[in-house]
Amino acid sequence: MLRFLTMRIAAAIPLLFILSVVTFAIIQAPPGDYGDYIRTQAINQGGASYEEAEAQAQAYRKEHGLDKPMLVQYVRWITGIVTAGDFGYSLYYNRPVRDVIAERLPRTLILALFCHIFASILGIGAGIIAATKQYSWIDTVLSGISFLGMTVPRFLMALIIIYILVFQLNVSEIGNFFSPRYGGAPWSWEKFVDLIQHVWPVATIAIFGGLAYNMRVMRGNLLDTLNAQYVETARAKGLSESQVILRHAVPNALHPLIMYQGMVLPYMLAGEIETAIIFGLPTVGPAIVGSMQVGDVYVTATFMMLLAATLIAGNIIADMVLALVDPRVRLAGGN
Repeated sequence: MLRFLTMRIAAAIPLLFILSVVTFAIIQAPPGDYGDYIRTQAINQGGASYEEAEAQAQAYRKEHGLDKPMLVQYVRWITGIVTAGDFGYSLYYNRPVRDVIAERLPRTLILALFCHIFASILGIGAGIIAATKQYSWIDTVLSGISFLGMTVPRFLMALIIIYILVFQLNVSEIGNFFSPRYGGAPWSWEKFVDLIQHVWPVATIAIFGGLAYNMRVMRGNLLDTLNAQYVETARAKGLSESQVILRHAVPNALHPLIMYQGMVLPYMLAGEIETAIIFGLPTVGPAIVGSMQVGDVYVTATFMMLLAATLIAGNIIADMVLALVDPRVRLAGGN
C-alpha cells in the first residue's frame, strides 16, 4: 500500500509543476498588470495627470518585480513556494498571499467538503432506490431531479434564490457568513444557527448538483450489477432481495463510484466557488475574480494551483480508497 501511495504522489508532482506553469502563463497572457490598476486609481481618485500616474505605476512595477520577464516572475514565485512556502505578496490585498489563503481557503474547503459528504450520501441512497424501483414513478421523479441538477446552471439557481430572498422575502443580510452582531462573537448555538441561515443557499445549490451526479452514476452502476451472474446466484440460494442488494450488488457497484469521487470533489469546489461569487461570500471565488480584475497575478495563480492540487489529491484519495476496497487495484499499481 505504501508503494502504491508513493507511486501516485510521485506521478502527481510533475503534473502539478506543469499545471503551475500553464496557469501562470495563462493568467499573464491578457495585456495589463497591477501597475495599470495603480495608474487608473491615481488618475480617477488621486487627480494625477497621466504622466504622473504612469510614473507611479512604473515605480510600483519596479518595486514588486512586475517589470521583469514572465519567466523570471514565475521562477521567483515557484522558488519561494518550494523553498520557504512563500506564495508571494498580494498587491491588491496589501499582505502576503499566505494570509489571504489562510483566511479564505479553509472556509471554501470546509463548505465544499460538507456539501460533498451530504451529496454523496443522499446521491448514493437515491441511486439505490431509483435502480431497485426501475421504471416506477419513484425512478421517474428521482431521474427528473437528477436531470435538473445536471443541466440547470448553478449561477442561474443562485440568481433565482437571491431574487426570492431579496425581492420576495425582503432579506437584507446577504454576502457574508454571519450577521454583524455575530461577526466577532464567540461560538454559540445562536451563532451556528446564524451561520446556517447565511450559507444554506450556497450549500443547497452545491449539494443539489453533486447529488444529481452521484445518483446518476450509482443508478447506472447498480443496474449493471443487478444483472450480473453472481447476483442471480445469490438469489437462487434463497437470500432475500434486500440481502442480495446490500450485501452483494451495492458493494460492487460502489467501485466505479469511488473512482468518480476524485472528480466530484473538484466539482463541488467549483460549485461552491461559482455560487459564492454570486452571493459575494468571502471565500476563494470572489478572491479569484477580484484579483483577476486588477491583475494581482500571485493571488490568482496560487488559488488556481491549489484548486488543481485539490483535483490531484482527490484522485489520489479515491485511488487509495479503491485500493483498500479492491486488492486488484493495488496489484495493478505495482504492489
